[in-house]
Amino acid sequence: MPQTKSQARRRRRLRTAGVLTGLVAVVGGGAYLAVTQLTSSEVLVRERCSAVVGTDTYELAPEQAMNASTIAGVAVSRGLPPRAASIALATAVQESGLRNLNYGDQAGPDSRGLFQQRPSQGWGTQEQVLDPVYAAGAFYDALVTVPGYQSLPITEAAQLVQRSAYPDAYADHEPEARAFASALTGQSPASLNCVLRKPEQSGDPVAVADRLAAVFPGLPTAPADQGLVAGASGSQGWAAAQFAVAHADALGISAVSHAGLQWNRSDGGWTTAETETGEVLITVAVVPA
Repeated sequence: MPQTKSQARRRRRLRTAGVLTGLVAVVGGGAYLAVTQLTSSEVLVRERCSAVVGTDTYELAPEQAMNASTIAGVAVSRGLPPRAASIALATAVQESGLRNLNYGDQAGPDSRGLFQQRPSQGWGTQEQVLDPVYAAGAFYDALVTVPGYQSLPITEAAQLVQRSAYPDAYADHEPEARAFASALTGQSPASLNCVLRKPEQSGDPVAVADRLAAVFPGLPTAPADQGLVAGASGSQGWAAAQFAVAHADALGISAVSHAGLQWNRSDGGWTTAETETGEVLITVAVVPA
């Protein structure tokens, strides 16, 4: 859904000592799901996910971070460069605020989804464009046909795909798009953090495995003690790990470990892991009935 440049600037200038509103991304390695009991007491927190680049921190709500990680994860699974994820994330922030919208605007009443894609313009059925994995794939299908898209300014590449009435608006989201793309494609390991409340429901390792498989098809997974192990290496490993962090709110994940570091839902942030397995450990919360 297009918006004016002034509206876009107001939306993204959520600053607290240099903190802006941003996006998130993904990179894999291996993934292990372990089930534990949460014992920490509930505290009132402002839920948010952040990506850090240098001295700048960019924030998203958990729902936005989840969608951003899906967009970035699809780029990783297709072997596309982080630049493609940056373009896609800037586009989705501008078009939908990284929310899977089931409505459009007057300029496109049938626009839907993260990219406000229009079935009447050949983007797919309404059901398809409301599927974040499909929508991201459709965006990349169009993007890779743009000659030299990697060397174009982000706003120009996005406009050649979207044909928006506000062709310059995508540029407003370039800094945060780059930050979250770098984090979620695994170029910046352990740079995505989510601060969340205690989960109200137990997580399901099968649901986590299904979500990983939808975005990272071919990622090997297998049952393991207290959870699931998914094997990957390099940047794909960090993509899967930070994808899990971004999905922690929706899937009831309480901890993620990879490459000697661990993210904990209870206190946020990445710290040194107690053990190093060479895989991604995803701990799913168990909440008493």
